[in-house]
Amino acid sequence: MALACHACNQIKGSQTAAEFGDPDIQAQDRKPLKDVAMMNATRWRLYEQLKATGLPVEGGSGGRTKKQRLDHDFPKEHYYDALCVGESTPERFTRFPAYVQVWTAKGRGNRQRCGMDAYGFPIRHRSRRKSHCGFQTGDLVRAVVPQGKYAGTWTGRILVRATGFFDISVQGKRVAQGIAHKHCRILQRNGGWTYEQKPVSA
Repeated sequence: MALACHACNQIKGSQTAAEFGDPDIQAQDRKPLKDVAMMNATRWRLYEQLKATGLPVEGGSGGRTKKQRLDHDFPKEHYYDALCVGESTPERFTRFPAYVQVWTAKGRGNRQRCGMDAYGFPIRHRSRRKSHCGFQTGDLVRAVVPQGKYAGTWTGRILVRATGFFDISVQGKRVAQGIAHKHCRILQRNGGWTYEQKPVSA
């Protein structure tokens, strides 16, 4: 269902969206809402589990959250929505962090042993070893590079090679390539997640 003004509603009458000239909207009519259903079931289960801990837990409707976010003139972001949930939302916020933590599930790799080009021809093969020089792809590292094109300190997710020269990516982008393993230090082993800092939007 969608809201419409009285005049448009009278013009449309009993026509379907496709008959009224909006076939793209009609195509969405039978689109399953399994993701929405899963999230609704999960969030209430999570809410009940958190309440069972005995800790103070507060919830609120989506409409109330949106109203309070608009009252504070915040842009649409998940972390601003979290600030505006429930009755305890203050009338005024005085401090904000510079960054928020973004966690993304990346998995622990896959079993594909052969890389292919756009036409399906094999162009590279992975070795059977997952770990090289004590590191494996997905580890969080800090690299202190003394000289060269990538001189400086880099912190991010590592992509290992059998040669011992690795790439470092930050927020999914490779920022340093061919970094020798001797310059890298493990901060956290790969657990299937990436942890990044995202600047808070004003």
